[in-house]
Amino acid sequence: MSPLADAFYERSMALVAAAREKNAPVLRTLAPIIGQSLAAGGILHVFGSGHSEVIAREIIGRAGGLVCVSGIVDPTGGFIENLVGYGTELAGRHDRQHELRPGETIIVISNSGKNSSPIEVALYAKQKGLHVVGLCSATMSAGARTVHPGGKKLHEIANHVLDNLGVPGDTLIDTGGGVMTGPTSTLVGGMLLNLLMLEIMDWMKANGHPLPVLRSQNLPGAIEHNRAVGAAYKHRLSRQLA
Repeated sequence: MSPLADAFYERSMALVAAAREKNAPVLRTLAPIIGQSLAAGGILHVFGSGHSEVIAREIIGRAGGLVCVSGIVDPTGGFIENLVGYGTELAGRHDRQHELRPGETIIVISNSGKNSSPIEVALYAKQKGLHVVGLCSATMSAGARTVHPGGKKLHEIANHVLDNLGVPGDTLIDTGGGVMTGPTSTLVGGMLLNLLMLEIMDWMKANGHPLPVLRSQNLPGAIEHNRAVGAAYKHRLSRQLA
């Protein structure tokens, strides 16, 4: 492969390993909190604005993932994520349609942690009594100035923080002349969420709870299986099962 591609591979794989080690205590702490809620019939909610929606989507309706995960959908794709009040409206609509219940958990994803919509979603959920997990770059968030009039950033609102260890600008590789490439937030963020799902499943299994895990619809009988495991949650899922 090219020198740029090789450099990105080596540095990003090292970053994944470092992020796993750094976040392991938080992942272990979250497993029983979320696991108990799901075992009692609750839902795990997730929101990512703009490109962070890609990370959130990784655990919604995912083959091999838990069926009881519901995403807050932004129909603008983050286009107006800094319109003050918009994130509150998004969270409120999701609450009315799918319910945000006290004791449940929401994962809010924002690499910078400074934009209005994810901050407002976190504030709304916290007011409703949910546990708020912020997934962001601690380094970038610490140096960024919030655009929200409340003055706080995501990591200052969240009950728990997962750090993707990203650098300011979210790029690792200099192509020359200061043109940077090699983004890492999606790669590391997706890994951290999948590690969290497995920690939750491990806790649920160890404590005698069934695992409502989806199967790939490309496997025989999977659609029927998925409908069965999702039946109890159907009215609360933002993405309906086939």
